[in-house]
Amino acid sequence: MTATHESAAESAMSAAEPQPAPGATPPRRPLAARAAAELVGTAALVAVVIGSGIQATELTRDVGVQLLANSLATVFGLGVLILLLGPVSGAHFNPVVTLAEWWTGRRGGAGVTLRETAVYVPAQIAGAITGALLADAMFGKPLVEWSTHDRSAGHLLLGEVVATAGLILLIFGLARADQLRFAPVAVASYIGAAYWFTSSTSFANPAVTIGRAFSDTFAGIAPGSLAGFIGMQLIGALVGLALVALIFMPGRDTAEGRTQSR
Repeated sequence: MTATHESAAESAMSAAEPQPAPGATPPRRPLAARAAAELVGTAALVAVVIGSGIQATELTRDVGVQLLANSLATVFGLGVLILLLGPVSGAHFNPVVTLAEWWTGRRGGAGVTLRETAVYVPAQIAGAITGALLADAMFGKPLVEWSTHDRSAGHLLLGEVVATAGLILLIFGLARADQLRFAPVAVASYIGAAYWFTSSTSFANPAVTIGRAFSDTFAGIAPGSLAGFIGMQLIGALVGLALVALIFMPGRDTAEGRTQSR
């Protein structure tokens, strides 16, 4: 048999084998690989946030320029990380996203299980702390220098509710609309915008919030402000899920069609 005939035969055999349907969910990676992706992704995100903040303050004293540099670096870094690690773990990098996904899928729907949530969240927190230490080390700062940047004012806490609610609405709204392929651009763009339109500069992430307490820099947060910020982020997640349920509720025809198909 010639090489051409062998190639044709191989093609015919592969065509006869069952192929995954277009758009089908890819096989789930081992939990250890997904946890590693969450840890590394969150570490890289925090390193970007803190590192760019340190770099900006060393280059200029203009606070507006500092915030611009910090937000741009975060937008680009977050977009790349979601694109790279999304196919592995879903690229949550955020306990409120993981908890929200578990909550929405707890009755047998798609999403992480309680066991997976119990692995993801510690990995995200460990990653955030690691990223803060890495950023400090890269710029010759003390590895652990607790932030003195107080962020306990009421208007900042309100900003965190708004920032987190918007993030959850965006992510789960995209999922409901079958538009998650746009998540790398959409989520990164939202965070970049929220840097500017929220008073808190949009932490919207308990793990990142904890990590940023380990660095007394432009992007830091005082340990005494952690409880308030994280509490408001959890409230924001609930508000976001409520908005998703309200805005993306299934239509009557869709609901009736599902009932009839059963």
